[in-house]
Amino acid sequence: MRRKDRMITNAETLSILEKGEYGILSTVSSDNEPYGVPLNYCLINGCIYFHCAVEGRKINNINNNPNVSFCVVGKTEVLPEKFGTNYESCIVYGLASESFGEEKQLVLENLVHKYSKSFVPEGLRYIEKLKDKARVFKISIESISGKARK
Repeated sequence: MRRKDRMITNAETLSILEKGEYGILSTVSSDNEPYGVPLNYCLINGCIYFHCAVEGRKINNINNNPNVSFCVVGKTEVLPEKFGTNYESCIVYGLASESFGEEKQLVLENLVHKYSKSFVPEGLRYIEKLKDKARVFKISIESISGKARK
């Protein structure tokens, strides 16, 4: 990290990751074309999980190269008079792999609890009805860094 004065602790970095509403998943295609896509996610036992359709560009890229990057931006505040911004962010590097069975179910339930906590019974029925039309992936974190200007 170039700006060591902006580096934050591991606990602060994990807090940004835990509280984040969405993150940007970055992958690379077989033609070495970068691809970044925003997505919802949850953090379980130190791994990042997300769901997606059963086919698509991000799945093709992960199948080609499971090395991924995941970025989450927390609180921000533009400071026009200082020509700057207060911010907090983290970047994860890791390996993506597909989750199945009980792990997939756990992730889908965690996503309902994170994003629709007032509608858990309905969310569980939704999962049961449509879980075969979704895939779940895990990012095993190999490294993580965070920085902030407060």
